[in-house]
Amino acid sequence: MKISLPQLHDMKLAGTPIVMVTAYDHPSGRIVEQAGVDMVLVGDSAANTVLGHDAVSTVGATMDELLVLTRAVARACARPLVIGDLPFMSYQVSDEDAVRNGGRFIKEAGADAVKLEGGGQSVQRAAALTAAGIPVVGHIGLTPQTATFLGGHKAQGRQWQQAKALYDSALALQAAGCFAIVLECVPEPVAAAITRRLTIPTIGIGSGAVCDGQVLVLHDLLDMRPDSDFMPKFVKQFAHIGPAMRAGVAAYANEVRARSYPAAEHTYAIDPDQLSAFEIAVEAGAGPDNVLADW
Repeated sequence: MKISLPQLHDMKLAGTPIVMVTAYDHPSGRIVEQAGVDMVLVGDSAANTVLGHDAVSTVGATMDELLVLTRAVARACARPLVIGDLPFMSYQVSDEDAVRNGGRFIKEAGADAVKLEGGGQSVQRAAALTAAGIPVVGHIGLTPQTATFLGGHKAQGRQWQQAKALYDSALALQAAGCFAIVLECVPEPVAAAITRRLTIPTIGIGSGAVCDGQVLVLHDLLDMRPDSDFMPKFVKQFAHIGPAMRAGVAAYANEVRARSYPAAEHTYAIDPDQLSAFEIAVEAGAGPDNVLADW
């Protein structure tokens, strides 16, 4: 049965950690479903993880791309709540844009909710979305869509004024109707203060174990990125699938080149009489209309 918003609230009250994973396709959706996660984010981090855009920026992801990816994940996830990530410039201009694009995630892609970044004007957008009946996850701290404005991919809230602004944004997003808030790269004591004050769950990424839940990108936690030069401090790799994949493909290439694959067990046989008839027909130069018509 699908995880519900009241269930997430009850998990916060009970102190039961919420598990969220970011995934981008149907096979990954099936894997995280079978692993028993609670929420799946189809993130705009698809831009640099699976779509080949700039190595660290998320702004290249488009609505059309994320709708396709979200639809694939949603088809795989019967239990986890599926959240579509509103990409850069899909909600910043107006409430109308936010509601229209948020509605597309729900109606066209089968998402259960959407996520947007930032406080400030995003609070108004969150209110417009929830008023339209679209569940919303907020996202504060390091907001990758505006990382350049924030001075790069670095922790946010290390100065007291900035920490207080994050605290105020969290309360405002809750008041606007968000059912959860992602806290990215926020110092743990600041994340703890926000988590204690909010009645909705906080989902941490680089914000310590004090949050009500955690999220990591599937490709990061499984070491699936082909280039791992940029790996955030907060990532722990729980398996090393990428090296195993590279080794497997290299072994395949080696066997193909050595003609040791495919072997006899990988090929199909033909009845000797049928083979003989085929060879006779070939030798006789039979045309396509009468060669082994009974096949």
